[in-house]
Amino acid sequence: MIERYETEAMAAIWSETQKYMSWLDVELAACEAWNEEGVLPDETLSVIKERAGFTVERIREIEENTHHDVIAFVSCVAETIGPEGRYIHLGLTSSDILDTASSLRINTSMEILLGSLAALKKSLLHQAQRYRYTPCVGRTHGIHAEPMTFGLKLLNWYDQLHRDTRRLEDAKEACRIGKISGAVGTYAHCPPSVEKRVCQLLGLRPARISTQVIPRDIHAQLVTALSLFGAGIERIATEIRHLQRTEVLEALEPFGNKQKGSSAMPHKKNPIIAERLCGMARLLRGYTVTATENIALWHERDISHSSAERIIWPDAFHLAHYMIEKTHALTADLTVNEDAMLANLDLTKGLVYSQRVLLALVEDAGMPRDDAYRAVQSAAMRCWNGNGTFQQMLEQEETVQRALSTETLQSLFHPDYYFRFVDEIFSRFDEE
Repeated sequence: MIERYETEAMAAIWSETQKYMSWLDVELAACEAWNEEGVLPDETLSVIKERAGFTVERIREIEENTHHDVIAFVSCVAETIGPEGRYIHLGLTSSDILDTASSLRINTSMEILLGSLAALKKSLLHQAQRYRYTPCVGRTHGIHAEPMTFGLKLLNWYDQLHRDTRRLEDAKEACRIGKISGAVGTYAHCPPSVEKRVCQLLGLRPARISTQVIPRDIHAQLVTALSLFGAGIERIATEIRHLQRTEVLEALEPFGNKQKGSSAMPHKKNPIIAERLCGMARLLRGYTVTATENIALWHERDISHSSAERIIWPDAFHLAHYMIEKTHALTADLTVNEDAMLANLDLTKGLVYSQRVLLALVEDAGMPRDDAYRAVQSAAMRCWNGNGTFQQMLEQEETVQRALSTETLQSLFHPDYYFRFVDEIFSRFDEE
């Protein structure tokens, strides 16, 4: 229910009606400021606040002739007010309204996004605690490396989302600015005091300096932060896709009782959510190119950026929010196969303990490292080739026999050794 409400809320923010509502908020704030400047009489402000409104249909009708959306909007609002409507848009240019209103919608979208992300992080941290000591094999290059715990894997994901949160919060604050500085940023027809008051009324900061628009590197920072967040989600999704492979089968997406995995093969359970998330991350990364290219405009402004932003801003926020909700559902209801994790840990017949054996030969037995490495690698290669367990192959190495007793060698083959600092790692997150 929460997911649906928040998804609908995000859609509402970027709807056509809400776009015009945010424009009207800026126009009315400007009227308030002009009133405080002594330009707009109290009675006139009262009439404007009482009557100001619009209909999307009328704006579209006017725009068919003007081919200018802001003029159509201003004309529509002025019509609803009457003679006092002449004060609407006083001393302003279109981008004063467009950019300041966009900041309002971006800010609201970010609040929803960060709220959902906080819920995902809380759930993921809970899962990490749940599987804190669950043994599994760690992999590098896709190859079994050494024992670790599934909880550490989840905690690593949590920490990335924590960094994403910081980046998104910074970007949100950077975008919390408005501008009412006129056609080329000189305040020729509207003093800085009006801009300051408008931004104050709307909960924004005035831009330190602007042209006709807010500089687009600010928005590129936001889209880049969203892209990095998407890459973090893709990292989680890619890992789950691997863990769900038939040959691995350590963790699986939730699969409903009535769900079907394939139109042809009834046995299939495919990682469709994780695959979907990977595809959406690619879209978010693509938007960084557009957002970055929007920075360089001709002189004080052109409109090469605006058509692209009408697509990438609402799209990026919808994608990011959907990705959070789906990742939350995916990780909260993940099927974790602890038996498969143990079986896979033993799959290579003890090879994952090779570094511990190497260090025991060097540190405890005093063997030169190169000699120890050759002995351990020789036993490992014979184990890889199917000649027996790793411990058996080591026992056939004369140098190892002389250096380590059977009991000592046996003691090196236990995963608990690798989990000695798990609690210390988790303690770094105790206050979160």
